[in-house]
Amino acid sequence: MGKMLKKSKRIAVVGLSDNPERTSYMVSKAMQDSGYEIIPVNPAVSEVLGVKAVKALKDIEGHVDIVNVFRRSEFLPEIAKEFAEIDADIFWAQLGVENEEAYNFLKEKGHTVIMNRCIKVEHALTK
Repeated sequence: MGKMLKKSKRIAVVGLSDNPERTSYMVSKAMQDSGYEIIPVNPAVSEVLGVKAVKALKDIEGHVDIVNVFRRSEFLPEIAKEFAEIDADIFWAQLGVENEEAYNFLKEKGHTVIMNRCIKVEHALTK
């Protein structure tokens, strides 16, 4: 995972909250502070961490290295289908988030899938 994080630069964060108390905000801020470009994906907010939010993954311009998901596990199959349409490199579901249907769907298509792991913790381990 360290190699993947070192070569990645753009992280789309699905479910990124604009509330500084939420885990998605804290983790994304830490990644942004470490030099990653964060793209908030949340139809309920207009901006997070100084970046204009998009409503859906398909609304992002340019290539995305990692799609980091902070939604409940039952939403993963739907997000996985959207992920498969944008040609991003890595599907990453945060700690406590996993779904076998989404995992199998993406693996069958040859995608790199990480579930139930915190990107901030993994990044700290690569330093």
